[in-house]
Parts: sequence; C-alpha cells; structure tokens
Amino acid sequence: MGYCTRVTGEFTITPPLTWSEIKDSPYLDGDAHTGRLDVKLSIAEEQVDTKDGPLLRRSAAALVPAWDDSFKAYDLIDHVQDAIDSFPGHAFTGRLECEGEEAGDLWRVVIRDGRAVRIEPRIIWPEDGAE
Repeated sequence: MGYCTRVTGEFTITPPLTWSEIKDSPYLDGDAHTGRLDVKLSIAEEQVDTKDGPLLRRSAAALVPAWDDSFKAYDLIDHVQDAIDSFPGHAFTGRLECEGEEAGDLWRVVIRDGRAVRIEPRIIWPEDGAE
C-alpha cells in the first residue's frame, strides 16, 4: 500500500525530441511502466513518404505522467528533473497537477529556471463581513 496521488497534465518539449535522442531513454513507455519512473515521454508517430517507401518517424513532444490512475508519486519531482537534465537544449513548459488522497492535498510541479519545483496553493480567508 502507500499514499497515492492522481497526476494530470504535461510538459511540452520544444523542440520535440528526435528518435535518436530518445531510443535508449528510460522514459519510454515500456520502461516507465516497470514502476521505476513517475513520468514518461509521449511518443508521436508520423508516416513520411520517402523514395524508398514509407518511413515511420517517431518523436517526443511531451513529458506526461507514467500512469493514468493514481500512483505513489513519491519521486515525481526527481524524475521530472532527471528527464529535463537528460535532454539539454530542449525547453520543458507546462505543469503537472497533483491531487493526493486526503482532502486539500493539492500541488503542482512546474519548471522554473530549468528546475522542477513543487508549488502548493494558498488558502486565503476573506475578511470578516467581506464577501
């Protein structure tokens, strides 16, 4: 067992990663689902006509949660940071929205100056009588 968090959203990768950059990456779907990683690369496939026939071009334009359901996201920030560090020369923009099992457990992962950062919301009560 353990505490599970639902993670949604994505980081867009600019420019998209080419197949030669990602083919041996642990962030491919199969490796991410071994349970070792909390994020994976979203792979896009495009068929391109060449003089030798159709070519399947694969690239990754986003970093997304490794699971569709809630999971133990204990290392989420470290895994996002490792993915960023693994692909220098590419910008990661966007955010991951995180919602834990307990009421009010909300947070985000954002990128600030090349670093994955956890951001927690602030609850502000209105002044007495102000609505």
